[in-house]
Amino acid sequence: MSANVIISHNPLLQGYGLPLFAEIKPEQIVPAFNQLLAELDQQLTTLEANVQPTWTGLVEPLEKLTERLSWSWGVVNHLMGVKNSSELREAHENVQPQVVQFINKLGQSQPIYNAFKALHASETWATLDSAQQRIVEAAIRDAQLAGVGLEGEAKERFNAIQMELAELCTKFSNHILDATKAFSITLTTQEEIDGLPNSLLSLASQAARAAGAENATPENGPWRITLDFPSYGPFMQHSTRRDLREKLYKAYITRASKGDLDNNPLIERILELRQELANLLGFKSFAQLSLASKMAPNVEAVEALLEELRRSSYDAAIKDLEELKAFAASKGAAESQDLKHWDLSFWAERQREEKFAFTAEELRPYFPLPQVLDGLFGLVKRLFGVTVTPADGQAPIWHEDVRYFQIADETGSPIAYFYLDPYSRPAEKRGGAWMDVCINRATITENGVTTIRLPVTYLICNQTPPVDGKPSLMTFYEVETLFHEFGHGLHHMLTKVNYSGAAGINNVEWDAVELPSQFMENWCYERPTLFGMAKHYKTGEALPEHYYQKLLAARNYMSGSGMLRQVHFSIVDLELHHRYRVGSDETPADVRHRIAKTTTVLAPLPEDSFLCVFGHIFEGGYAAGYYSYKWAEVLSADAFAAFEEAGLEDEEAIKATGQRYRNTVLALGGSKHPMEVFKTFRGREPSTVALLRHNGLATAK
Repeated sequence: MSANVIISHNPLLQGYGLPLFAEIKPEQIVPAFNQLLAELDQQLTTLEANVQPTWTGLVEPLEKLTERLSWSWGVVNHLMGVKNSSELREAHENVQPQVVQFINKLGQSQPIYNAFKALHASETWATLDSAQQRIVEAAIRDAQLAGVGLEGEAKERFNAIQMELAELCTKFSNHILDATKAFSITLTTQEEIDGLPNSLLSLASQAARAAGAENATPENGPWRITLDFPSYGPFMQHSTRRDLREKLYKAYITRASKGDLDNNPLIERILELRQELANLLGFKSFAQLSLASKMAPNVEAVEALLEELRRSSYDAAIKDLEELKAFAASKGAAESQDLKHWDLSFWAERQREEKFAFTAEELRPYFPLPQVLDGLFGLVKRLFGVTVTPADGQAPIWHEDVRYFQIADETGSPIAYFYLDPYSRPAEKRGGAWMDVCINRATITENGVTTIRLPVTYLICNQTPPVDGKPSLMTFYEVETLFHEFGHGLHHMLTKVNYSGAAGINNVEWDAVELPSQFMENWCYERPTLFGMAKHYKTGEALPEHYYQKLLAARNYMSGSGMLRQVHFSIVDLELHHRYRVGSDETPADVRHRIAKTTTVLAPLPEDSFLCVFGHIFEGGYAAGYYSYKWAEVLSADAFAAFEEAGLEDEEAIKATGQRYRNTVLALGGSKHPMEVFKTFRGREPSTVALLRHNGLATAK
């Protein structure tokens, strides 16, 4: 078989539609990208020579070109997240530099930049709609931020930095994955598993079987505890063995901080390069560069919000810790006066159980995944009038547990599809939960026929898998996480914008992207939604009322500590990307410990290397943007307050408000500035009142 035949059948070169996951092999990546990038390079040269400063002569051909790249590269990155392997990594590492090189070349194309500027200045500008204008304005800004104005050595240096940063971020991510995988403890005696819930014992014996102890059972062990969160989290909450909690905690906070997987030098280098990049573009700091394309007007505005939230939560967090100490003392705990980090989850869970008389574990049987999905889909039908139905078998999948669904509008016509990959697979899937774009909504014209291409979304969670014949029984936190990711999905799927450059989450300022996701979390506590899904997986019995009341009461349990924790991460991120300079008297870890003095109530341990696993800012897109969660939460809490004001008991009012929310926040995507979108929905600018009230932190004025 000649090489051409192999390449022509390469599924990574399909360039449109759903990827044929079963046919994709790591060894196809290098030949696919060699061919693709050569073709795109040729197309770019042709476009540059013939570009016209019009929508059809510039934006449309450019979109076609970039979509081919984002389709193929998107598939590879998706598989890096959900089906990681050493072969895949090697291929990714091999082609990433060429991809970055091409993206830089495209971003710095002078003829294309000039054409965008000419279009902006032309008489036809006024005839473009708001989505088209926003796409053009973003293209001009992005070209400037991509170094289009740089020449000679500065341009070369800029491109070299982009290249090195891409490699460092991937390496950072792989180190976390490997370090998390590298540590485990195997427990063999009843005494070592004291306090552990059955769900964890099932998971831990399953992990032991996977590691070679084929006779492991939930009752008799052995039990393998790992640093993967579905294992680590419940262990820290429930194990009565303080020595084992300490051992696990210290392993968790020192991940990727020493030996071959040490991320410390990568952090220094990433920060140094980002600072240099910002300077090349004329910014004083990387934070200023980052905010140039966000909703927040400047660093000062972000710092002002964070300081307001810090002040609102600090005293509450101190009080949380004092109460926890008193509670531990009342239980005769020797460590009560000197609670350590590895004691907090344990005692917080005991206190929650006593205060609200329920355990997170007790609720699991009421939240089997299939029913939670029914509840979620029932909610979106109530709010937005759309119907979700299973479409399994209609799409290629990358793992047997992956599901596929269709969303239809009021008339029954399909408007979007999504994948759901719900369970934790620590060996090949990165932790956390995320939503990603598979296909963008857009108008497509082929052979004179125009159709709307429907959006498709990936929704990835890492919840407890089905174990020992039971369905996936979710913690309430996992339920909230699923609602959160589905909110992102709705933003992408219910868009009415027909230009892919501003459809769904595209071209939405980063610090507004979390609005629809955090908005959805509020509904987990709303009575009809909760009772629509909380039914015992065996008996079908509804969640007892007393549990619902306790869930509501527990909602703001230690919310001061939770808020302060997010503020801590946000301020550390901002400080590292705004004021910190590599080579100064402090290391990044020192900066974090300094900031911890006013943003934590229990100072991190000296060896705490949290930054080494702070993937959001060192591998993902949250650099100088971690504050976005809080910025967007102000918006999402205020958006939910619109439903509260309309009356959560009034179905008609809920429907009308839901329709307004769908037609603004969800439908407009990136076609208008988020402040404009918000004001169209809410009738005014956002306020922090609802956020502080929902968290039980509102101060009496």
